Amino acid sequence: MSKKIFSGVQPTGNLHLGNYLGAIKNFVNFQNQEKAECIYCVVDLHAITVKHDPAKLKNSIRETTATFLASGLDFKKSVIFKQSDVPSHSEGSWILGCTAKMGWLNRMTQFKEKAGKDKEKASIGLYIYPILMAADILLYDTTHVPVGDDQKQHLELTRDIAQKFNQEFNINDFFKIPEPMIQDEFARIMSLKDGKKKMSKSEVSDFSRINLNDTNDIIVNKIKKAKTDPLPIPDSIEELKKRPEAQNLLGIYSSLNNQGLKDTVNQFSGKNFSEFKKSLSDLLIDKISPISSEINRLNKDISFIDKVLTEGGLKAHEISSKKVKKIKEIIGF
Repeated sequence: MSKKIFSGVQPTGNLHLGNYLGAIKNFVNFQNQEKAECIYCVVDLHAITVKHDPAKLKNSIRETTATFLASGLDFKKSVIFKQSDVPSHSEGSWILGCTAKMGWLNRMTQFKEKAGKDKEKASIGLYIYPILMAADILLYDTTHVPVGDDQKQHLELTRDIAQKFNQEFNINDFFKIPEPMIQDEFARIMSLKDGKKKMSKSEVSDFSRINLNDTNDIIVNKIKKAKTDPLPIPDSIEELKKRPEAQNLLGIYSSLNNQGLKDTVNQFSGKNFSEFKKSLSDLLIDKISPISSEINRLNKDISFIDKVLTEGGLKAHEISSKKVKKIKEIIGF
């Protein structure tokens, strides 16, 4: 059976190494598999669930699309589109929201984390956005969804909504029940300043992350200043697990070089971090610099980026509108 893969990325401005290794690099791999139909969405509707700058959002949508393309996604092989260009997502979300239960949403831990202490001031959109995510997935008969640890709960909700709708209207398999594609190694790239915190754009210090548009000199400087410990690199993964900053840096090297963590440990066992950091910087420059150059080139070609999104939006609309039409018939519209 062929796979139908859907995933989305929020347009939050300059994407970083964690976004690339944790998601986009895998998108490219999925695209190049046989019997895999891939749909990748810039989820701008999700981006407005929190306060934002409209001008920055417009630029971020294009920058995220440029990053997709610069990283190797091919708009001729994969459907690449902007969520707000396809009305079916909003319409489908409302209908699925009439199927979902409040109790299900109340259990979503990400809302509690993102809303902070004063949940009363959080937007309704932030509370119900897992339902929009469910619509994103289900409208395309998606069979597989790449997810990280922070999104597993939302995919479980998507599965619950699909099963309840199918049962409620006595239509087996109308909504496909999507399976998670969970990356075993290197799914979470951690901060360069704290090996226990996920790499994030929201962290104040720019030295906590490698941005995909960083220059070679900046990459070298950031890796040089990345937190480690005074001990040499150990000879076993078990020892490495006790040292989160060391494990993170070796994990980055492993993912970039398409090898297992054990192979990297064997390669650098007994060496000090000054030597390893030189190798890591060289590898980062080799892998990231071409992407950075292409992002910069594409960002200057706004008409091409807009054309890719428009064409992808038409393809996505053709697929999703048919599903919404069937949903309406089922529920009595």
